[in-house]
Amino acid sequence: DVQLVESGGGLVQPGESPRLSCAASGFPFTWYDMTWVRQAPGKGLEWVSSITRHGDNVTYADSVKGRFTISRDNTKAVLYLAMTALKPEDSAVYFCANGNKNNFAQRSRGQGTQVTVSS
Repeated sequence: DVQLVESGGGLVQPGESPRLSCAASGFPFTWYDMTWVRQAPGKGLEWVSSITRHGDNVTYADSVKGRFTISRDNTKAVLYLAMTALKPEDSAVYFCANGNKNNFAQRSRGQGTQVTVSS
């Protein structure tokens, strides 16, 4: 079974730069583009960033471009999201998915990790 386990969230103070992790198992990690999405309270899923199978192409939502960095370690089957210059509106549950920007909604997601940015 596909398993995606996110971690690294929490209450973030101004100036902090957390890095989220997503440990993947149960599928061939290197065969899949990977994506981060988020969901704020009362809102739908918002695509955040995607990375191709070998990490050679990354894309970002305009709302996080220049502040977040997606990466992956295919030897460990782990996806990362480094977050800087966080804003209160970045507060959300962050999920990883084994898909790309166009199909993540139909793919497996983890249970998510909560990021709350202190204002």
